[in-house]
Order: sequence, then C-alpha cells, then structure tokens
Amino acid sequence: MSEATAAVEALARQACARSAARLSDQAIADAVAALPGWSHVADRIAKTFRFAGWHETMAFVNAVAWVAERADHHPDLSVHFNRCVVSYSTHDAGGITQNDLICAARIERLLA
Repeated sequence: MSEATAAVEALARQACARSAARLSDQAIADAVAALPGWSHVADRIAKTFRFAGWHETMAFVNAVAWVAERADHHPDLSVHFNRCVVSYSTHDAGGITQNDLICAARIERLLA
C-alpha cells in the first residue's frame, strides 16, 4: 500500500464527530494534499468525478448517498450525465471540519 493510499485509509477509518470544529487553512491544506483530485475552494473541499455515462454516474451518486447517511454528514452534489461534483463543508462550523475530510476519504475508497 502506498503512503498516499495509507493516509486516505487512515482518514476514512476515523469516526465523524457530532460537533466538529472548523479547521485551520494549514490543516485543510495538509489533509487535501493526501486526497487525490480534491481541492480547497473558499469554505469547502470539492472534487469532480467523471464516468462513462449516466448509469455509472447514478451508481456513484447512490453510493455517496449511502456513505453520507451512514456518517450522518451529507455533501452537496451536482449531478450531470457523465460526472458528479462532490463538495463538503460543515455549515454549523462555518467551514471545513475533520468530518468533511473523513467523508471525502470514504468517497475515495468507493473508486479504489
């Protein structure tokens, strides 16, 4: 297992906290560096996932919904024919929390 994969796995295994605090820009930058394709934009992290077509996109959306329900932490989704933009921000905290990073890592595992 590569160091980057191990970092994503370690993050994905963490539990989401009921009341997570907003992270510093440095903590976000460090974590996003380990999440391939994710970017930190304003008060959220986001990634565009691309697929062959509608069925693959919708299967991914349903898998993301399952992950979100299990964690009780839900992303914003922008769904298109062959792509889905996933973005996370914790509204109660006013920005990005550890929960957002944990869920992003769990989504990365869906396509590993």
